[in-house]
Amino acid sequence: MSKKFTPTPHDAVFKQFLSEKETAKDFFDIWLPDEIKALCDLDSLNVESGSFIDSEMKNYQSDILYSVSTTKGSGYIYVLIEHQSTPDKLMAWRLMRYSLAAMQKHLEAGHKELPLVFPILFYCGEQSPHPYSTNWLDCFHDRELAESIYTNPFKLADVTTLDDSEIMQHRRMALLELLQKHIRRRDMTELMNEIVTLLSYNYYTDNQVITMFNYLIQEGNAPKPMEFIIEIAKQSEKHEGALMTIAQQIEEIGIQKGKLEGIQEGMQKGIQKGKLEAQLEIAKQMLITGMDRQSVMKFTGLTDTEMSTLFKD
Repeated sequence: MSKKFTPTPHDAVFKQFLSEKETAKDFFDIWLPDEIKALCDLDSLNVESGSFIDSEMKNYQSDILYSVSTTKGSGYIYVLIEHQSTPDKLMAWRLMRYSLAAMQKHLEAGHKELPLVFPILFYCGEQSPHPYSTNWLDCFHDRELAESIYTNPFKLADVTTLDDSEIMQHRRMALLELLQKHIRRRDMTELMNEIVTLLSYNYYTDNQVITMFNYLIQEGNAPKPMEFIIEIAKQSEKHEGALMTIAQQIEEIGIQKGKLEGIQEGMQKGIQKGKLEAQLEIAKQMLITGMDRQSVMKFTGLTDTEMSTLFKD
């Protein structure tokens, strides 16, 4: 009888062993640093789903994710086995990706803060010792630059704190920054002089201008957008055509809106007329059967004037 082999024996045996809680507790007791182990209640270990691992990576790594209660709240410990005979130079980056995925999973479960994730690489390859760094920053060509980016606060471009005069110096970004700074706060017509000035620099294509003014109309506060745009068009020779096109579109939209509202009003009147006719017919039949006028009015809701139209023919 031929033997049956699992295609990933290292993976399978590791998962089978580490799926047992008591075995996992021993593993963590051996391999976790003392300062991390001191935070963990190993009796609270629980195996979590590893379904967040990228499908294309499952052929290369085994994954077991544990949640564990800690003195600082609920956290995650992530354990990964490398079961290839050739070590992966980017393994540290993959561990980082898996850690971020575990954090995302934690947030999707309804938590409001990121958990601590402690990755461990359990290596059993043929080459010994494991030849590559487990610091993910070493995966970059310029480790020093990467460290300066990813270990410091990220750059914040907060246009809401900038003075308008400073924004006006930002060349091709100025129009975007100015409008997005004030779009929720001010009547856009108050910015007409600044907008005209920026358009006069010929920084922008017609497509950019059209996009920006469509955005301004949709999200901004301009009581009379068509008049606003026409006035800017008069003072912006290069973009006059594009701006007038927008003004024309606004006018057409207004006409179409008026037509739609007229149709809706007509439909509503028709509905009301149909309802009245139905009520009158009901009232007529009630009177024919001998019901008194006041009772019919009370039942149908018709007025005395409306009742008086009955039997005129």
